[in-house]
Amino acid sequence: MREFVRESLGGFPPFIIYFMISVVLLAVFTFIYLRITPYREITLIKEGNAAAAASLSGAIIGFTLPLAHAVAQSVNLVDMLIWALIALVVQLATYLIVRALIPVLARGISDGNVAQGIFLGAVSIAVGILNAACMSD
Repeated sequence: MREFVRESLGGFPPFIIYFMISVVLLAVFTFIYLRITPYREITLIKEGNAAAAASLSGAIIGFTLPLAHAVAQSVNLVDMLIWALIALVVQLATYLIVRALIPVLARGISDGNVAQGIFLGAVSIAVGILNAACMSD
């Protein structure tokens, strides 16, 4: 039984390393995302702006899906970091493209236009799913 527990816990150090790096990458993504949007999501969310909450939540989920896939499929930390950075760039580009296609988006989310916030969040999640699916061996 002790051997079984020892073997099971043998994966704990890599788990901690991958998890901590993933949390840092998520924080980096969120920091950058919050800087490239012209509105202040955290302030808007604190004020009860559902549009800002939907769009930011979608972006975070949209980044986390391919990040999780990169962690699961990577052969080492460098491989994981490369694919995580690709996911980060794709997700940021998604925001910029949607904003270019819908120029009133930034103002709409600031003003609490829930439809625009949900749309941006849904596009972010959809792109994240596709991004994760395209990461193959």
